Amino acid sequence: MFQTEQYQLVDFGGGRKLERFGEILTDRPSPPALGTSPRAPRRWREADLFFRTDGKEKAAASLGIRGRWEARSPKGIAFLEAGGTVDHADPDFTLELKGSPFGHLGIFPEQSPNWNRLSRLCRDGAEKLARPIRVLNLFAYTGGSSLACAAAGAEVTHVDAARNIVAQGRRNAELSGLKDAPIHWIADDAVKYVRREEKRGKEYEGIVLDPPSYGHGTRGEVWRLTHDLLPLLSTLSAILTPEFGFILLTCHSPGFESARLAELLSEQRSGKIESGAMRLTSAAGAELPAGHFALLSFQR
Repeated sequence: MFQTEQYQLVDFGGGRKLERFGEILTDRPSPPALGTSPRAPRRWREADLFFRTDGKEKAAASLGIRGRWEARSPKGIAFLEAGGTVDHADPDFTLELKGSPFGHLGIFPEQSPNWNRLSRLCRDGAEKLARPIRVLNLFAYTGGSSLACAAAGAEVTHVDAARNIVAQGRRNAELSGLKDAPIHWIADDAVKYVRREEKRGKEYEGIVLDPPSYGHGTRGEVWRLTHDLLPLLSTLSAILTPEFGFILLTCHSPGFESARLAELLSEQRSGKIESGAMRLTSAAGAELPAGHFALLSFQR
């Protein structure tokens, strides 16, 4: 979980969200905040960083349109020059903060409950099997899920198509004291990598994936969620071990709400399914939707 001094959703509205990461206050686009109004309008003037788009706020709120970060305080200037970090507790790890041209900062705070779930599953699996479990993390971004699993003793294969993002994941492992943890850092197309693992006869106890709506692999391979997710899940089912395992699927794309994700996982293997909305809660107690998750777990 994040302590309030590390992360807080301060306010949201008008297609944007105001967040505090450590001492830095950021103002950036948020699709679910469209159609709502800020509850603490004066706080927005305190933002150290502002993500500016081309003015098409509704489209830019998808974070699929490039923009630029603007510093509005000395702290903001220092952040753009050197970045920052934020600590997560239980499981314990540190993530580097770095602004991207798409409004990202290297972290999705709404994943924190999932990191807690992964930590528990990895420990339960190790206890059942009397050895560390093997976890495959696809579309792994900067490694929050990878570090949560590694901190719980798992052997992790971290796969993301962007080499610079994989490098950031490595830095996060170093910042977290997990430099020597058994994490294999792979810059590759997720679909191609999984197919090769199937041919090699590799198996995993755990699989984590947070696929985008649209993306490209390392060699220009095109990923479309509506077209490619189901075939990928079918292949993933083939590389799951039979005695104990889980798949954690999260999505931020319209049309892939929790019921749909749960249905997709139930088609792959029988087991216990937990699903729901991911949310962030503001300082005033208002809830901001932030995608959906489904978790399939099973054991003999």
